[in-house]
Amino acid sequence: MPTFVHYIPIATTILCAFFAPVVFRRWQHRKPAPHLFWWGLGIAMYGVGTFTESFTTLFGWNEFVFRSWYISGALLGGAPLAQGTVYLMYSRRIANRMTMALMVVITVAAAVVILSPIDASAVEAHRLTGRVMEWRGARLFSPFINTYAAIFLIGGAVASAWRFRKDPSARHRFIGNCYVALGALLPGIGGAATRMGHTEVLYVMELIGIILIWIGYTYNVRPGARGAPRETVATATGF
Repeated sequence: MPTFVHYIPIATTILCAFFAPVVFRRWQHRKPAPHLFWWGLGIAMYGVGTFTESFTTLFGWNEFVFRSWYISGALLGGAPLAQGTVYLMYSRRIANRMTMALMVVITVAAAVVILSPIDASAVEAHRLTGRVMEWRGARLFSPFINTYAAIFLIGGAVASAWRFRKDPSARHRFIGNCYVALGALLPGIGGAATRMGHTEVLYVMELIGIILIWIGYTYNVRPGARGAPRETVATATGF
């Protein structure tokens, strides 16, 4: 039977349902701004993943919902957010090429997840785990994709925080990027725990993670002191 922890993704989904439109509206006002589009998409995918977790808790295991969970969470949980940072760190041409390469990998991975037979004996009524896929190779894509996401999302936030650590006029960006880096790290820890069979850790980390990322967002969009740098490539995760 589900415990209190299994209901946590409901709260996470609600937060994402409010957070993603905030970022998409900022994208609409600042077009062209592909980094904001990818960040908004990343938060939306984050919410899709936690929605599938919520559905499983409330209504039980479902094959379509499981495959949607794995694709939206394990494959797309952090990659779009990282790609937003890529668009700030590199030229549009390089970022577009990296996007194409990433999409090819994710498409192949998603196809494998969709086609993999399900081991019915490994299915748990109200709990999701990638172990139910009979094709063990299907689970080899997510570490690669999530490593890519960590390098650019967490790495970009850490680099930005380091850049602004001694600039009083941009202290809000230092604080904001510290929150973003920590918030992005926690779901990765939860994902690693899931691979070891502790899905409940992921549920907790996802909630704390999106809260910290939203706090970081509010700091990063806050007007700085006079003379503070505007949103540029150097701000990395400045939203």
